[in-house]
Amino acid sequence: MELTEIAEIEIDTLLDAIRRRYDYDFSNYARSSLKRRINGLLIKEKLEMPYQLIPRILYDEEVFNRFLSELSVTVTEMYRDPEFFRNLVESIFPVLNTYPYFKIWHAGCATGEEAYSLAVLLKEAGLLDRAKIYATDYNNKSIDIAKQGIYSAENVEVSNKGYLKAGGMHRFSDYYTNHYDAIKFNDELRNAITFAYHNLVKDGVFGEMNLIICRNVFIYFDSELQNYVLNLFNESAISKGFLCLGNKETIRFSILKDKFATLSEGNSIYRKKD
Repeated sequence: MELTEIAEIEIDTLLDAIRRRYDYDFSNYARSSLKRRINGLLIKEKLEMPYQLIPRILYDEEVFNRFLSELSVTVTEMYRDPEFFRNLVESIFPVLNTYPYFKIWHAGCATGEEAYSLAVLLKEAGLLDRAKIYATDYNNKSIDIAKQGIYSAENVEVSNKGYLKAGGMHRFSDYYTNHYDAIKFNDELRNAITFAYHNLVKDGVFGEMNLIICRNVFIYFDSELQNYVLNLFNESAISKGFLCLGNKETIRFSILKDKFATLSEGNSIYRKKD
């Protein structure tokens, strides 16, 4: 048996151990991405082979938390893909404005930057007081960061440019205060968002959502898990509710593709059929 085959067996055994010990199932994550992230953890832990991680993860929860952080998709920023946010403002906000009250689920929110980006634009559209935003992730450390609403000031200039491209009408600095080398979002924005733990792989439906956003998460799932999560979103959305994915993601090849109408293929914006 070749070394690569043995490594595959070790990875399968590692994932099974994690599932049984911590009830996290990564078996349907895209294999290539999974391998890269496991290799990254091996380097950080100064180990050589996946099997060496098994006893460490089983007996030391801190090592598991480091594993979880390695696998979590935390690459995010304010107004990532400004055209997407502009599309929200121009195409979806007018529909949300027809409801006296509406709910938004931001699944896989990572450390929360995009959830705050959305809240700012809702505020400017006069919709924030009618919105309830649920932002969820399976990484509790990311959720803790998001709840605080405190971020490095290093990328504020880039964030401001993205805000303006997204259709921002005021000054981005109106929505946060400076604290030395960090910014902290205003209480109104933080109070409008409920950050919570939710695992798309095993947790249930978030019901009656007018808008579901899950961007740049599907690319880390295999087709089976994508279909499973899409079904979860379908069950969570109201009739004619909106679904937004990352601009490199699509439902075109999903078994649920006929459940949604395409509003913007380039920005991966869909609407559930009546």
